[in-house]
Order: sequence, then structure tokens, then C-alpha cells
Amino acid sequence: MGNKLTNFKKKWTLRLIAVITICGLNARAQNSDRWHFSGSSGIEWSVNNKNAHSDRIEMSGTHISAVINYGVSDDGNLVLKKHLAFPMLRTIPNNTFGNLAVDFDDFRQLRITDGDMLLSEQPKDFRISDGSLSIVSTTNTPITVTRTIFPSIDKAALIESIQLDNKSVSPVHIVIDNQMNDIHTDASKGVYGSYEIKAQLKGSDSCTILPGDHYVFAIVYSGRKACDEPYNYSPDFEQEKRMKFARDIFSNLVLETPNDTLNREFAFAKLRTTESIFDTKGGLLHSPGGGFYAAIWANDQAEYANPFFPFLGNMNGNEAAINSFRLFAEYMNPQFKPIPSSIIAEGDGYWNGAGDRGDMAMIAYGASRFALASGKEETAKELWPLISWCLTYLEKQETDAGVIRSDADELEGRFPAGKINLSTNSLAYGAYISASRLATSLNQAQLASSYNHKASLLRTAIERYFGAEVQGFKTYRYYDGDIKLRSWICLPLVMGITERKTGTINALFSKYLWTANGILTEAGSNTFWDRATLYAFRGLLANGATDRCMPYVNHYSARRLLGEHVPYPVEAWPEANQRQLAAESALYCRVMTEGLFGITPTGFHSFTMAPWLPKGWNSMKLKNIKAFDRTFDIDIERQGIKEVVCVTVHGKKAICKQWDRKQTLSIELP
Repeated sequence: MGNKLTNFKKKWTLRLIAVITICGLNARAQNSDRWHFSGSSGIEWSVNNKNAHSDRIEMSGTHISAVINYGVSDDGNLVLKKHLAFPMLRTIPNNTFGNLAVDFDDFRQLRITDGDMLLSEQPKDFRISDGSLSIVSTTNTPITVTRTIFPSIDKAALIESIQLDNKSVSPVHIVIDNQMNDIHTDASKGVYGSYEIKAQLKGSDSCTILPGDHYVFAIVYSGRKACDEPYNYSPDFEQEKRMKFARDIFSNLVLETPNDTLNREFAFAKLRTTESIFDTKGGLLHSPGGGFYAAIWANDQAEYANPFFPFLGNMNGNEAAINSFRLFAEYMNPQFKPIPSSIIAEGDGYWNGAGDRGDMAMIAYGASRFALASGKEETAKELWPLISWCLTYLEKQETDAGVIRSDADELEGRFPAGKINLSTNSLAYGAYISASRLATSLNQAQLASSYNHKASLLRTAIERYFGAEVQGFKTYRYYDGDIKLRSWICLPLVMGITERKTGTINALFSKYLWTANGILTEAGSNTFWDRATLYAFRGLLANGATDRCMPYVNHYSARRLLGEHVPYPVEAWPEANQRQLAAESALYCRVMTEGLFGITPTGFHSFTMAPWLPKGWNSMKLKNIKAFDRTFDIDIERQGIKEVVCVTVHGKKAICKQWDRKQTLSIELP
């Protein structure tokens, strides 16, 4: 009786803590939204002059990435700075950060006069939509200034289109004086010699604007090798291409739920994920951004982003994924020395400063999931030698305890991980499972059985080695000797390891790990990495903790989309001050596809689903999915205590099943 009473009290104490936390999250979300929806796909910040604030957004094309710092100063004036990175203008030393980067810190270098000098701009509205940032400002003159900033999708250029509106009753004569000089770099410091950075005025440098009329011109910030011919940019054409690119992304893999914030954050995350692809001499490469360009990582690309791209069906994304695996495959060797964690400098070099971070588990897991979701046998056959090699490497790292050693984890020593950590082993388990399914699809039944058996043995070893009571929760220790809860205890749930499901869910939601910013890396710290929060969401949703988890997902999504630093998931804090790395946005999308809808690839044209409809929702949809070499929609509707799942393939309703919210559904696409 005593144990039952204790368990009862513990159960309801946890529920009470959850209710109090959720209420706090909802209150903070309602009170902290700086931004609001604008149009059908954008967001807008209407400025309160009493509230100084600045933010930054990263925007990328295949030859440029720009971090735009913008906002309002204490005196109500515009803050606008541009940091431009040119990934293929390589500098010496040609290392991870060896790309040319230039700052344009003073937008007043472009002087606009109308008799009276235009001394200041007081922004009234900031808008992010269609892949661009727009700023509307009044001035100390009758002129209103609208700036629209966006990268070229396929050239090394950032375009700033500027519209001047005359709000007076008299004509205004305008003189535009471009004070920005061209920059020529030292040829001895460039891999390809000297580079030229140019800020070019596109339009007339003087005009008269009649009352109620406007004038539009542009500044094109471009970079090139000095030996290349300059390009004559058309700002309007570049803007049309950027808008089309964004709208194409928004029209594929469309999330429709009763929560418009989730839908819109999902759309933005698709854009950030896909724009960060660079046209290097090694082919198209997806890169993190935030200073990391023309390079790939085993976690960011192979594990996080690549398995998502088949669902979106973006041609560049799928090609970049295959290119990344090809680059990793070049480092396979008969001695089974580890493949480097990162391949840098357009494929010309590598970084392996943390040793084996579990990289082979990351690559095997990501490549298997990508190959299955791509639905193409020829792609799977190309990737199979890499997957097989990585799994053999993992077998060689197996200890007497049946678990797998690695030098570190993806945090590269920032937090202790021992020499045997839960992350590497969970990913290895997921790699064995997906590789077994891929082997079956490739008619290699014996190998499929072998990998499945190895997965089973590893699952048992994970429970035996990592299973523990930590800070009062029956969950996992992260490494031998660990006494603090860690964020990556969510990984077994993500991979389908459920022996400690209840304790792990309670631990993730506990006061030790969960904060308004998401999950802490380690209990007692103040560090959070969005990747861990997003993995936790995915594991919790896929395992039926939907109603408990969704308030946190809603809060997180509103904070990232409409809060103080928008509109994308971020890397970490306090490290790098929350850079908007692209692969984190891919993980957000996977929260919905693999968490909320519970999609797990099982074959070239098959998958399982566990689409847990949240409480209060009667339906949810994923439309225009491009995975498994098909185009299809998934429509979930509540009917009483059951849910009806309908899959429409190429516009024809092909599959309808009732789901009892117990066993996962198996879907075979025709």
C-alpha cells in the first residue's frame, strides 16, 4: 500500500508540475510575441518606438550567404548591418572558415539628399516573407524609404532594392551618392588570387519624385574573382527568382494543422534548410551556415538534413545529399580508420579535430534513411558500400560489454561523454535497423537478418550498460560515471528503444532539463542546443506523448517564429549566440514528418506511421510529399475514439485505414 501511495503521489506531482509549466509557457508565449503574421506566408514586426530591439537573419544562395543585422536603436533610428560570406572565394589558409567575408556596417554610406540631407531613418515595419527582409521607414524629410534585401539564388550577390516614396504635396529632387568603394583583396591571400567586392548602384543617381509618386533603385553587393568578367545584374529579375524559389519550397511538403504557427514555422524551416546549399567545385553541398560554408559534417548533413530532403523533393537538396555521401565515401579505407567528421573547402580538405564523434553511426544511419526515403534502387546501390563500411567500422569498435566506443559525441568535448556514450550507441542501433530494411529492399535477405540481429544485441547491451536511475528517474546515464540527466536520453525513444519510455519522458519534462528555451544539455547547466530539443520533440511525439508534448512544441514554435530571434530554429546558447544553422531547421521539419506523423521508412515505397492527433485537433495533413519516388498526401481525421488515415497517391485516393492509436500502421504505396 505504501509503494502504491508513493507512486500515486509521484504521478500526480509530475502532472501538477507539467500543468504549472505548461501554463507558464502559454503565458510567456502570449506576452512575448514581437512579430505577427503578415499575408499568407510572412511575418511582420510593427515597431513600438519605445522599445529598442535588434535581431539578425541569415539568408543564402548557392554562391553567397548573408547575415543581416537589423532593428531599432535607442533613439528610434534604423540599425542595419550586412555580413557577407562568399563560400567559393577561398582564402588562405583554406580551412573550415577559409572563405572571403566582408562587413558593410553603415547603410548611410549610401547618401540620399533632397536639398535637406536625409539624416536618419525611423523604421515602422519589418517584414520577412518570400525569402526577403523588408524595412519601411519614415525619415526627417518627406521621403519614406522601403528597403527589400535578399540574396541571389545562383550568383555571388546580395541585392538591396530601395523604394523612395514622396509623401509631400511638392515635387522632391533626389540625389543618390554612393560612397561605397570597391574592395580588391591581396592576391597572395586568396586560393584563386585577388577578389573584388563591389557595391554597385543600379539606377539613376538623381531624379525628381512627384507628389504621391515613387522611385526605385538598387544596390548590388557582389563578389568575384578578379580574373572573371563582371556580371550585369538585374535586381528585378533576381528578386523574381528568389520569390519563385521560396514559393516553390512552400508549395511542396505542406503541413496543415489547426495551429497556424506550426504550419508557418514549418514553411520557414523548409526554406532555411534548402537555401543553404552551395555550388562548389565538388558539386552542390548542403552546409550549416553561420560561418560554416562549402563544407559538410557527419551530423549536420548526413544525420540531420539528408534524410529530410526526399520528403521535400527539392532537386538541389537531394543532389547535395548524394554528393555529401560521395565525399565521405572517398575516405573509406581497408584499415578502417575513421572517416573524418567534416569535409571542408569545397571537398579539398577535412577536419577531424574531435576524433571519432560517432560519425560512422551518423553516416550509416543518415545514408540508410535517405536511401529508403529516396525510393530509388540505383541510389541505394551507390550508397550501400559506404553504409556497409560504416557498419563494419562500428562492429570493430564494439566492447566486451556489447556497446560501441567513440572518442566523443557531436558536442566535441563541450560536455563530458566518456569513451562510450549513449548518442553513438543509439545512432548505431538506428543505423542497423534502417540498413536491415535497406538490405531487404536490395534482396539481401541474409545480410538483412544479420543487421537485425546485431541491432537486437545492441539494444540489449544499451539497456544493460546505460540503463540507470538518474536524479530519481528510471532512464539512462549518458556515459559510465554520469550522475546528471542529459538531453540525449531522448535518442533511444527516437530510434524506437522503449524499455525506459516512461522514466525517460518524465525526465525530459522534469525541472532538471526543461526550460522556456527548450531542453538543457545537462541538468544544472544553462546551455541549450536546439538540436536536442527537436530530437526530444520527435521522440516524444513518435511515442505517443503527444498531448503532454504539444504545449511545449507550440511554445517553442511561437518563440522561434514570433519572438525575439526569428524566424528559424537556432544552434545553441550561449555558444555562438543562437546562429540560424540550416540543419536545425531540417530537424524541425522532421519533428512533424517523423514525430507528429510518425513516418518511418521501411522500403523504397513503404513506411510505417503513428500519426498521434493532438487533443483538440480533428484533423491534420501533409500535402505534396515527394518521398519514396512518389507524390502523395496524408490526411488524418478523428472519428470518435479512432482516427482514419487516408493516403492519396498522385491525386488518387489509394489507401484508407482506421488507426486504433496502438500498433503502427504499415503503408505500401502503389
